[in-house]
Amino acid sequence: MNLLNYQFTPPAFPSSSPTLVFIHGLFGDMNNLGVIARAFSENYPILRVDLRNHGESFHTPDMNYSLMADDLYRLIQHLKLNKLILIGHSMGGKTAMTFAARYPELVEKLIVIDIAPVSYQEKWHTRVFEGLFAVKQAAPETRQQARPILAQHIQEESIIQFMLKSFDNQTTEKFRFNVTALFQNYNTLMDWQSVSPCLVPTLFIKGGDSPYILPEYRTTILAQFPHSTAFTISGSGHWVHAEKPTHVVRAIEKFLEK
Repeated sequence: MNLLNYQFTPPAFPSSSPTLVFIHGLFGDMNNLGVIARAFSENYPILRVDLRNHGESFHTPDMNYSLMADDLYRLIQHLKLNKLILIGHSMGGKTAMTFAARYPELVEKLIVIDIAPVSYQEKWHTRVFEGLFAVKQAAPETRQQARPILAQHIQEESIIQFMLKSFDNQTTEKFRFNVTALFQNYNTLMDWQSVSPCLVPTLFIKGGDSPYILPEYRTTILAQFPHSTAFTISGSGHWVHAEKPTHVVRAIEKFLEK
């Protein structure tokens, strides 16, 4: 049985609080939400995971949200956890929504960061994949050598630096994430299969400048997650947790207090 790579941290003080489960987005790993996780580590058990084909977790050609939710379920069973608060960004948010819909008895609350339960038709990552495959083909030895290769395809310095965090010249893919599998399953990851109404209390956190949660998605969101509310953090994009971590922490704190 393949178990996800994970890090479980008990709270600083004895607590009966539910475990906060942090789930990263595409091309990420368990460290991406680390700043947010640390803000809650005194009072809550913290579980951070690498999803399949990411970080130090197993690589496989198969990848969809049902499989990723089941990966997480197996880990939860392995750790004998039964009270969860899921916090997922982007692809991790869709994984969290799928898990909550399938296993609502385990989830006390759900927090989805800048993603909606909809299918996206936009090819937002075309240039990113071009850069990643160019690095794979060139097989550089260092991050310094990989950087100008990525820069030929990706304009945003923040995205270049984000990709370089996972650079690993010891792997076939040259990154800790599985570039080939992510590319082959990209349409599936951008897609969404609607779920039956999930009654878990849910918070959607939107980056004010991000196109991932639009006003016209409201009816679709409420049909699937009728006990949901939304909070917008102005002046931030899709990586709102990295750009405005203090604001994200405050929004989560207020939601957990309810």
